[in-house]
Amino acid sequence: MFREFFELVEAKFSLEMLDDIIEESNLPSGGVYSSAGTYDHQEIVTVLVKLSERTGISVPDLLKTFGEHLIPVFQGKFPAFFDEHTEPLTFLESVDGYVHIEVRKLYPDAELPRFFCSRKDSHNLDMDYYSSRHLEDLAEGLISGALNYFGAAGEITRSEVEQDGMRGTRFSIRLH
Repeated sequence: MFREFFELVEAKFSLEMLDDIIEESNLPSGGVYSSAGTYDHQEIVTVLVKLSERTGISVPDLLKTFGEHLIPVFQGKFPAFFDEHTEPLTFLESVDGYVHIEVRKLYPDAELPRFFCSRKDSHNLDMDYYSSRHLEDLAEGLISGALNYFGAAGEITRSEVEQDGMRGTRFSIRLH
């Protein structure tokens, strides 16, 4: 995720901006990440805050943009998973059961969010998100990116939910 975020910053802003925010962030890793490693998520939060300060774009908006950016990245890494679906709601329903299993194989120590889905009908899906990292804006960007990938127009609304003492976010997705 770190490398993908840095690629987004370089593409949307500049390599100079990326270098500057990494340097200003004083990261324990020095801003050097391998695709096989796992890192403290606080490092990406630190870089996000620096990027927000430099650009004037809010952290939530940056996270949503990053989520949207990740869908084509994931499609490049897991094309078969995307090819199995013809519309976004079935794709979103399968994320927790397929994508996260595959990610866990590659990164056994990764701390992944949990999604619980409830299909209302062919145009409406509730997707409950639980994560200790509380990256709801990133999740919303991923959902929006999935809608875009499948060429679907829709609305995403958010509300708070609680299950077994855990607080989460419900994304209600309605296709037009």
